[in-house]
Amino acid sequence: MKSILGTSATLVVAVAILLCSVPNNASAQQPGPAAKFTGPVPSAQNNYAFLSANRVEAVVDLQKAGYIEEEYIVSGTANVYEWAGDGIVKVKTPNAPYTTRILVRRPAVATRFSGNVILEPFQGAREWDWAFMWGTSHEYFTDHGDAWVGVTQSPNAIEALKKFNAARYSSLSMPNPTPNESCGPANARSESEEGLKFDIFTQVAGALKSANSPIAGFRAQRVYGTSHTGEIVTYAHAIQPVAKVFDGFVIQANPTPSAISRCGSAPGANDPRRMTRNVGVPVIRMVPEGDVPAAYALRREDSDAPNDRFRWYEVAAAPRMDIRYYQHMPVMEDQTKSGEDALPGNWPLTYTCGAPVIGLLELPVFQVAMNAAFYNIDQWARNGTAPPRVERMTVKDPGTPQATVAADQYGNGIGGIRSPHLDVPVATYYTHSPGQGTCRNIGYKVAFDWSRLETLYGSSKNYAAKVNEKIDQLVKDKWLLPSDAKRLRDELLSPAKPR
Repeated sequence: MKSILGTSATLVVAVAILLCSVPNNASAQQPGPAAKFTGPVPSAQNNYAFLSANRVEAVVDLQKAGYIEEEYIVSGTANVYEWAGDGIVKVKTPNAPYTTRILVRRPAVATRFSGNVILEPFQGAREWDWAFMWGTSHEYFTDHGDAWVGVTQSPNAIEALKKFNAARYSSLSMPNPTPNESCGPANARSESEEGLKFDIFTQVAGALKSANSPIAGFRAQRVYGTSHTGEIVTYAHAIQPVAKVFDGFVIQANPTPSAISRCGSAPGANDPRRMTRNVGVPVIRMVPEGDVPAAYALRREDSDAPNDRFRWYEVAAAPRMDIRYYQHMPVMEDQTKSGEDALPGNWPLTYTCGAPVIGLLELPVFQVAMNAAFYNIDQWARNGTAPPRVERMTVKDPGTPQATVAADQYGNGIGGIRSPHLDVPVATYYTHSPGQGTCRNIGYKVAFDWSRLETLYGSSKNYAAKVNEKIDQLVKDKWLLPSDAKRLRDELLSPAKPR
């Protein structure tokens, strides 16, 4: 058949997903609708997928990594759900049509495939699709042989895609099956429905595990959901316990559940639906120090119970945002084509933080912790090997606007997942920058002067010995992968570092 672009042949795969629909108080689930995957969609010099790996601020050489990138158009029907305060999920409107897209990055040959897929609903903070988790951990995914799948999940992102390339994305739509329904403070109506995304996640994840996967020859054994946004929390809390299609979740930062539909309400403060419990598969929550005070109310005990496998990790010295997120935005030209004001991939952006200007922090502590989390959740799901536990960070005045993380004698946070940057310090790391708006998300550091370094370590040999000892212990305790251990040694023990 012809592609959506006109002439090139495409592969169309219809996949029946048996665990798609959450029933209306039914005692058994009915087979869900089929999802159809059209692609891979051909690309050319002036007709390529939005957020292609070679069209971001810091280009990723997929060919060098032995990977290829493909885009598929996904269409099917999805339910809109209601999520009651008691946690019961019901179908509000069944079988609403949708068409969206997925972006796939996978090994070029099946023999390199690990059997794992990392499924990431795209971040929509700036309307266009933005892949936070790929930006954080793509080296781990490609080294490990994992496939990564990004999913366009919102009507706003679809509109941005159509502005970017109207012909390529003309079929995309998440139409509202009840367009005359009004809700919200303005009693508004809408032609689109956000809530279709949850069945989309189920259908895409289930399809990847099927014999007729949209990735020909790459049948996934495990699919892990990950995101920086509240949609993946809502999915894990409300949909996964019934759909049972994902094998685990790694959730970044401190998102709370989003609304389950356009006219639904997000769970508010003290709502038990905000707490991660009894998801049925392993869940790791990864909280950077910059989010720890705000996330304090969501803390809960770690658990190894079969239906409630859970870890809560706080990563010392990590700000909410670092340079990697910005490096993996689409290039400014493509941002503009999508209808948004372009945001550069480095600081300062449209305004500055601090005086003098503070640059985006290049500090890998959160990245290496995330890589270990992806490895550990796979071991937990695959063979039952539980990941380690760690002391939470010490919070002063928790639950108040003045809440802060307590600092040690070097000015660095106490507790959490540690790193040589903190336990063999050469600087004080701040997780918030002075200034307006986004400055609160940006970290910076103040290096120790030479006299303090001499007092602490005496010589470069002593410093190196302490760094190596700390790295070895982190690897032994499963907080650091061997590949990242090498990276940290190269970073911290280069000639430019203290002697």
